[in-house]
Formats: sequence, structure tokens, C-alpha cells
Amino acid sequence: MLVALIAKDKQGALQTRLDNRPAHVEYLKSSTMVSQAGPLLDANGEMCGSLVILDVEDMAEAQEWVDADPYGKAGLFESVELVPWNRVIG
Repeated sequence: MLVALIAKDKQGALQTRLDNRPAHVEYLKSSTMVSQAGPLLDANGEMCGSLVILDVEDMAEAQEWVDADPYGKAGLFESVELVPWNRVIG
């Protein structure tokens, strides 16, 4: 099943994002569950969150992936939402 992970950063947490970005990107690249991923941007083009499409067996597996993400471990996110997603195009 496909799951959209939509995470929004805490206010003023850009440095936390930048400090943990190499570990997060390595985590993305090493995972067999990531279908697509990239940062959300604010009006100024600065990174302010994440969108990751996970291909998982169930929601529990998606939550396990989130729990192991270096960004989450660093306390970057104000909110994290996991939403089942149906790809229609692409």
C-alpha cells in the first residue's frame, strides 16, 4: 500500500533540518520502502517540511519507518501525518 507521509517542521527549525539532512537523505536512499520524497517549501523557497511516499505492507510499517527517520529522532517535526494514498498518474 502507498502511504503519504506529510511532516511539517517546527517553527525556526531550519538549522535542525540542515544539521540532520545528510543522515536523513542516506536513510531515504537506503530504504526499500521509499517511492518518492522531497522537502516541502515555504513562500521563500526554504525547506519547511517533508513529503515522502512510502510503499509498505500496512500502516504499522509506515509508522516504524517514521520512528526511525533521523529527522524525527532530532525532534524536527511539529506534526507528522500518515495518509493512505492511491496513485492515479505517474
